Amino acid sequence: MSVDNGGKGLLLKADPIAAAFREEIKASLAQSPRPPKLVGILSTASAPSKFYAEFTKKQCDDLGVEFVLKKTGSAIDSQLADGDGVEEAIIEANEDDSVDGIMVYYPIFGAQQDHYLQQIVSPFKDVEGLHFKFHYNLYHNIRYVQPRSLLSPATTKEVPPATVEDTPPTGTVKSILPCTPLAVVKCLEYTRVYNTLLPYGDRAYGKTVTVINRSEVVGRPLAALLANDGARVFSVDIDSIQEYTKRPRVVSESPQAQRYHTRHIVHPCTLSLQECLALSDVVISAVPSSEYKVKTEWLKDGCVCINVAADKNFDKDVREKAAMYMPTIGKVTITMLLRNLLRLRNYRQVLKQNELAELSETTETPKP
Repeated sequence: MSVDNGGKGLLLKADPIAAAFREEIKASLAQSPRPPKLVGILSTASAPSKFYAEFTKKQCDDLGVEFVLKKTGSAIDSQLADGDGVEEAIIEANEDDSVDGIMVYYPIFGAQQDHYLQQIVSPFKDVEGLHFKFHYNLYHNIRYVQPRSLLSPATTKEVPPATVEDTPPTGTVKSILPCTPLAVVKCLEYTRVYNTLLPYGDRAYGKTVTVINRSEVVGRPLAALLANDGARVFSVDIDSIQEYTKRPRVVSESPQAQRYHTRHIVHPCTLSLQECLALSDVVISAVPSSEYKVKTEWLKDGCVCINVAADKNFDKDVREKAAMYMPTIGKVTITMLLRNLLRLRNYRQVLKQNELAELSETTETPKP
């Protein structure tokens, strides 16, 4: 496709990327006996959180997903404190068998206390993929999970297989990934940054990426995802820069030496942000500030830039350097969230089927 952009890079919209997954979700819903039920919990009067809740409801209504918004704290009454009743609302939704997924609109208390709330959400209903079990799997490049293991979410001795395939092995399902980092990966697949000629699990090999902001909700899991797919990733935060990579830093001539690690390794980095950007084929920024801007002059010619933050982290002239620029990915994030919702409902179905099969085996009368 030829596009005349007046010499500027291509401005990409999230709509065509989200549309493909919307069709996938619609096809799955058409085969379902009842629509899945998603509960959103809003516990602050924050305008961005309120907007996100309304946006989620609209997307759910359009697709035929049941969405119930539960308000607590200052979302109900300005006289109440942020977060009042939020823990109780999470527990209630956990115990309600009609609820297939839960999402909580953060931030509420701040990073540390919000992290506690994220662990209260049942891993069988965690559409945002923020539970420790899912993060553990992500950071260790464990792509599949046995639903039963989520009943006891303590760390196990699971290790990633030597090779991975897109189809989960028998008896397992794909582990849930945080919806925003996963949305970024889908955008990079769409832009062909991911090379489909390479083996699954290594399709970002040869790409250098800078991810700005190392939050546990977006930045760090995104950097890990990209590195686990083969990229060299610079993870930039306010006080440090780290390098994430599966590739050994010292190349061995031994034919028995491992070509790459089974998961990403984190190394300290001595490069400046300007030096990282000059090397980067992809730049992703998720800084929650309208004041923060990535300097266009520091970008590598022909790079791909993706803005994940609610505010624009790139200057208006970003397309003077970038070959492609995505100013927002919100619609893709919502489709990934709903995709997770369907997968979580399948988790519970698989678990029940396995329990029934085991019960049948134990009660079967032995043959003489």
